[in-house]
Amino acid sequence: MFTQLLLLALCLGLGVGCLLVALKAALTALGLWARGLRVMGVVTPRSAADPRPGGLVRFSDHLGRELVLDPGRYGPLCGLPPVGGNVPVVYRRERPTVARLWHMCHLLAPSFGWFLTATLAFGSGVVVAR
Repeated sequence: MFTQLLLLALCLGLGVGCLLVALKAALTALGLWARGLRVMGVVTPRSAADPRPGGLVRFSDHLGRELVLDPGRYGPLCGLPPVGGNVPVVYRRERPTVARLWHMCHLLAPSFGWFLTATLAFGSGVVVAR
């Protein structure tokens, strides 16, 4: 009985934590969509020593500084064009180093992952409670 209660508490705690992180990621994406500055970036190749797929995105912020965005594991899944292609980038004026690709998949992928994790945690809690 005590172990079931402990597992239920852990599942619910993990679910609530993931749900809060998902809500924060969704609000961040909504803020970028509403008030973000949009610029065009150019896809550049990664260095030969970097084994990760996809390229890097080079763009200029509102002050003219050259910045590099690493789309990471979301790049190939969100339709990052080949090297040399143009892609829209969005960032907040206060924090241009925290930029994202201007594509719904790229903006909402983190929040979707956290919502999915919260759902799995809550589902595990329901199974444990039976």
